[in-house]
Amino acid sequence: MPDRILLIDCPDEKGLIYNITKVIYNHNLNVVSNQEFVEPDAGMFFMRTVVEGNGWSQEIEENLNNVLPEKANLRVATMKKRPVVILATKEPHCLGEILLKNAYGVLPSDVKAVISNHDELRPLAESFNIPFHHVPVAGASREEHEEKVLKQINPYAPDYLVLAKYMRIFTPGFVEQFPNRIVNIHHSFLPAFVGASPYRQAYDRGVKIIGATAHFVTEDLDEGPIIAQDVLPVNHTYTAKGMAQAGQDVEKNVLSRALKLVLEEKVFIYRHKTILFE
Repeated sequence: MPDRILLIDCPDEKGLIYNITKVIYNHNLNVVSNQEFVEPDAGMFFMRTVVEGNGWSQEIEENLNNVLPEKANLRVATMKKRPVVILATKEPHCLGEILLKNAYGVLPSDVKAVISNHDELRPLAESFNIPFHHVPVAGASREEHEEKVLKQINPYAPDYLVLAKYMRIFTPGFVEQFPNRIVNIHHSFLPAFVGASPYRQAYDRGVKIIGATAHFVTEDLDEGPIIAQDVLPVNHTYTAKGMAQAGQDVEKNVLSRALKLVLEEKVFIYRHKTILFE
């Protein structure tokens, strides 16, 4: 039997870990790894447990639910590669990083396709034998373009969409079809310098660090729950262009790290933030 990942969030109470692990033990399963956290403000309990053993059944899930508090959320996942569709525009660094790690098994991903509103990245995608779909914007409204994009996405039935420098803003109607399933890289250390030209904004302010933020996409621009961030020191000798070039390495590393966390089921979304089990 493949390992199962138990993902539990619920109001905290005494004896939760004992009760959960007792069910696992009673069904002759073995705990491979376990992580838990209690959010102090609201007293919310989060637990990620990897178990191995033969004979997983609905009865086990029922027994787990019986020992959990009301309003508990229990989800059971398996260790497997997850289907992903990548959306990109013209910049190759984030797309190339994901395709390389996908090809060599560094990410537990199964990249099904690359979709772009430009054709420049076709050779990169096809060099990894990944289907590439060019969906131009010219002459189409935002809604019409998104409808065409969806027609390309839906046959692949992806678990997640990854925006690898996809320089377009989705309508709320598009986002609501993929709740907490769109991962974006923002070329700034959010919440600073949101919107367009963040490196120009950073340059104009004379910042001493630049950064990148990977987050889930919500209806509110650049305000979705943050998954991963990193920064890089800069100084007065950097131009806006130099900052942007230096930022590319940060962007691709942050995006691939965030995607790995999401695909390995190490991310809980709670309110407007994330709980990470790294």
